[in-house]
Amino acid sequence: MSHQLVIDLSREAIMTALMLAAPMLLIALGVGLTVSIIQSVTQIQEQTLAFVPKLVLVGGAFIIGLPWLLQTLIKFTQQVIGGIPAMIG
Repeated sequence: MSHQLVIDLSREAIMTALMLAAPMLLIALGVGLTVSIIQSVTQIQEQTLAFVPKLVLVGGAFIIGLPWLLQTLIKFTQQVIGGIPAMIG
């Protein structure tokens, strides 16, 4: 197993992880920013007000995006398993 193969496999794994996490992280960021602006304007400093909308929207995004997430993970896993003979020999 060459160093370049390890680097390529690691890069592909990190890019896949970022691609899978990005939609939910961006939704959480947007909701958190929106709720923070609303809290600043109205001077309501309730912590659950920021947590509950993030939880609901990120959970909904996860459920809606689950087929795509699974397809992406299956494709990556098939590539890794299919590349095992090249890694060994």
